Amino acid sequence: MVILLKAGDMVYLWSPKLEDGFLLSLVPGRRMGSHVGVIGHDDILASDYGKAVMTHTGHPFYILKPMLGEYTRKLKRKTQIIFPKEAGFILLYLDIFPGATVVECGTGSGSLTAILAHFVGDEGRVISYDRRGEFSKLAEENCKLWKVAHRVTFKVRDIAEGFDEREADAVFLDLPDPWNYLHHAVLALAPGRRIGMILPTTNQVQHALAALKERHFADIQVIEIMHRYWKADPERLRPEDMMIGHTGYLIFAANVEAREVQ
Repeated sequence: MVILLKAGDMVYLWSPKLEDGFLLSLVPGRRMGSHVGVIGHDDILASDYGKAVMTHTGHPFYILKPMLGEYTRKLKRKTQIIFPKEAGFILLYLDIFPGATVVECGTGSGSLTAILAHFVGDEGRVISYDRRGEFSKLAEENCKLWKVAHRVTFKVRDIAEGFDEREADAVFLDLPDPWNYLHHAVLALAPGRRIGMILPTTNQVQHALAALKERHFADIQVIEIMHRYWKADPERLRPEDMMIGHTGYLIFAANVEAREVQ
């Protein structure tokens, strides 16, 4: 058997008893405790993906390849994060592709930063701005764990000073007042490409829409995404008792040349 796992690898351990799992970065000699017992990292390193490792009390955990969505949901954070349910729409509606250049403002804990960096690939670039250095540092650490930090340039700067970039393929603003910085975003964004933003309240959305229309952005869309899990039990199939409800409104718009409407 070829052992693929090595020190520093990240794994997702899933327990059939708990119906939940844990993300681990493997460190020789370390141990992980749980409600159903303790597992040594060395036992995991001696196994492989898809195999089960046993706790000291005899409960199995399956070694799975971690999903990006699971990682970004459970990463270390000091701020609210963008959830996978919004992140997927952001990737599609901003047309993020391998080789893209993406400018992000409002790095936070780096959830979206890691997702964008994953999808632009080694040929692409993510430039992420935040005025708080402690957030940029945490985001960089989180991106390093997912092994995409080399695709990201972190800049500690107040966005009031503007962006350095021009002709970016996409711009995303995670700010409480993005309408105040659209003049900077327009300069950074390539013509015909899209800007995105996320806002938690309807009055903020109204301000953003008014500013986007004033600056003649095209194809403006507002989207709210509701996400509900179901119990994966064939004998009692029904929705889970709790769901991820409102987390924010997404806004997308295209950068176009201003013309008078006839």
